[in-house]
Amino acid sequence: MLIKIVVILMLLLILASLGSGLFFLIHDQGSRNPRTVKALTMRIGLSVALFILLMLAYATGLITPHGL
Repeated sequence: MLIKIVVILMLLLILASLGSGLFFLIHDQGSRNPRTVKALTMRIGLSVALFILLMLAYATGLITPHGL
């Protein structure tokens, strides 16, 4: 149950970072602004961290695949 909450929280943080990157892109009139780059870099870092967390959770047996 805890892993589900962490995954949902990470996804929300990724969406918030993506939204802030879009806001800075529109507001600052350009993609080379440090705020835009920082927000999108944070999104990439959070996405990689989520992927690693999911792989570790699978390897330790906290999450298991199920057939559909």
